[in-house]
Amino acid sequence: MSEAPLRPILKWAGGKRQLLPELRPYYPKHFDRYFEPFVGSGAVFMDLHNGGLLDGRAVRLSDINADIIGCYRMVRDAVDDVIEALCALEARYRTEGSASFYAVRDGEFNPARREVRGAADPSAAYTPSLAAMLIFLNRTGYNGLFRLNAGGDFNVPAGRHVRPRICDEANLRRLSAALNRPGVALDVRAFDSALADAGASDFVYLDPPYAPLSTTARFTSYTAGGFSAAEQARLQEAVIDLASRGAFVLLSNSSAPEIRRLYASDNARRAGLRAKTVPARRAINSRASSRGPVQEYVITNITR
Repeated sequence: MSEAPLRPILKWAGGKRQLLPELRPYYPKHFDRYFEPFVGSGAVFMDLHNGGLLDGRAVRLSDINADIIGCYRMVRDAVDDVIEALCALEARYRTEGSASFYAVRDGEFNPARREVRGAADPSAAYTPSLAAMLIFLNRTGYNGLFRLNAGGDFNVPAGRHVRPRICDEANLRRLSAALNRPGVALDVRAFDSALADAGASDFVYLDPPYAPLSTTARFTSYTAGGFSAAEQARLQEAVIDLASRGAFVLLSNSSAPEIRRLYASDNARRAGLRAKTVPARRAINSRASSRGPVQEYVITNITR
């Protein structure tokens, strides 16, 4: 019997599990290194891993969000301790329900985050307990959001869950093994720094925070500073540069007008980039009536 596939341990807003059938046809058949500078839930990395497409290849996973990288490093380096702490949190949730969510968020997680936030590399100061709390809050919070207030504290409310799956020990161990493979790196880096040495025949998948389709869709930020229109423009320049250097580039984003303008530009087309609309389901909006099927962009220089 084959091993169960690796699945994301975090329910990240905008996670790509639902979009994988649209992305897989663009995975290059042959490539050198793999870069994912907005790793988030890591759904594409895990899909490539499950398909054996990363065997023997260097993998560079990064994100500007130190909590994500700190959590993944703890799963990689101390999975037994993470599982033990997460099992205790799950047992507490089964007894206390959403009251335990707020007790952990306000009384334990945010105070512990404040202590590590001042470190030169907050991800390096992460502990198995912090990683377990992040996974717990993610699995029991609202819609897989990671949202910070102006003071830098996690402020996502509890979700409405009947019996959420909180500690999936087998999957955590599979992720630990995948992250421990030779050549896999986990770093806290801005996307431009992470992509500085990507070049010809490297495969780069980019899943930035989406440009909002409306003002009510601007509901979450994965860092205290968010991801602005200026950063979307900087990312477009980096994507064009990558394509011009011969990298295989695959990008997901919303079909917002600003994204349409960026990737329909003459520079983008000269670099071989094309945008295709694909159906997706949007779950993050302050208005329930505005959630539902939408069109997203898959932007790439890879031919099918």
